[in-house]
Amino acid sequence: MSKRNNFVFTILKIVAWIIFVGLSIEAGAMLVNFIFSVYKPEMVHNLYQKLDLSQMYQQSQWAYFSMYSLILVIMILKAFMFYLVIMLVTKLNLLKPFSSFTAEYITKISYFTLSIGLISFFASLTAENLMHRGIEIDALSQFWVDSEAYIFMAAIIYIIATIFSRGVELQNENDLTV
Repeated sequence: MSKRNNFVFTILKIVAWIIFVGLSIEAGAMLVNFIFSVYKPEMVHNLYQKLDLSQMYQQSQWAYFSMYSLILVIMILKAFMFYLVIMLVTKLNLLKPFSSFTAEYITKISYFTLSIGLISFFASLTAENLMHRGIEIDALSQFWVDSEAYIFMAAIIYIIATIFSRGVELQNENDLTV
């Protein structure tokens, strides 16, 4: 492998770690705020990212808890997906990339990506339904604007995982014939 490829791969590892840490901090902060809002509902207007959901909480606690739960699930899934990416790029052998480990992790990443997309899409539909009932949800739309992109990305990643699985099969057949 060339020095340039090694350098690019190292940069990708660093970027994956930075994204993972950022998503983990964000998910952790939102989780702490959610737990805090359960015990001190009067502090709902002081949530992380200046996310003032006090009006939603006053209008409907069910809507508040369901939407916040969906946000938490999406954020935790994103953080865990990048954890899987880190595990993949850390243990990937670029000299022999077609391994069952690589195919398995790429498949897992595609499943998590699809889950994020589907849950985001469900959350956007739920938010739309709540909006028709007069509950203000504009501050929340930032959490699921890219649901279609995640679903499309999941399809692409799954195709790559299928190619890697087939590559593992061919490589194992090749090793047996030699």
